[in-house]
Amino acid sequence: MDLNLAGKSVIVTGAASNIGRGIALGFAGEGARIAIVDIDDVAGRKVAALAEKRGAKEAVAIRCDVTNWDDVKSMVASVESRCGQVDVLVNNVGWTIERLFMEKPREEWEREVQLNLWSTVNCTRAVLDGMVARSAGSVVSIGSDAGRMGEFREAFYAACKGGVVALSKSLARELGRKNIRFNVVCPGMTLPDSKDTISEQSLWSSDLMSQLNTPEMRERIAKAYPLRRVGRPEDIAAAVMFLASDAASFITGQTLSVSGGYTMM
Repeated sequence: MDLNLAGKSVIVTGAASNIGRGIALGFAGEGARIAIVDIDDVAGRKVAALAEKRGAKEAVAIRCDVTNWDDVKSMVASVESRCGQVDVLVNNVGWTIERLFMEKPREEWEREVQLNLWSTVNCTRAVLDGMVARSAGSVVSIGSDAGRMGEFREAFYAACKGGVVALSKSLARELGRKNIRFNVVCPGMTLPDSKDTISEQSLWSSDLMSQLNTPEMRERIAKAYPLRRVGRPEDIAAAVMFLASDAASFITGQTLSVSGGYTMM
């Protein structure tokens, strides 16, 4: 199937690590123009270089704090000046630390709201003027099944991701007449292949999360999934690219779980 992504201008946030990295490299393989957006510009430049080797028509790393509205506006303006327009936005930035609701410090949940919800609001709003003017565009946001069904020790994260789903559905209704589509992909547990695939500022570089990424824990986690394995970044990338492409031109307002059958909604 030809996804017709060659030459399309694509922004991927949080693209220096794990899922975002996999998504950016997936679009690169289709010959798209990729903006690798991340707070870690050193790691972002490494991914951009790899994206060019994978076949990207163009790949540029842009440092951006997606929780800062001025930073986001500047990032989008930079992409538009370089590529002429933004065809696809992938809201991938996400962050959480698992704790019980009553044990979570306020500064931690405020950071979760900023990174998981406000980042999506900021980046989406920043690309919409151009998309509306052209009556074309696709926004794919990374959600979580925690936002669809709730999850133990992830109350704030679930609340944010539930907001991402609701925001996407609402915008799909508002802007469908402008031929702009909004969809959400909810990954299952997707672990980095190695330290080379994450940045120093990635969630997965913390000691707490790295404890999950051992052979023993991978095997234990896999038993919770009907397909008996954890997710790979390329699993998520394939779904994102399809939803972003012309092949999905009649799909909007949908939430797709790519989670090995962990949830079946």
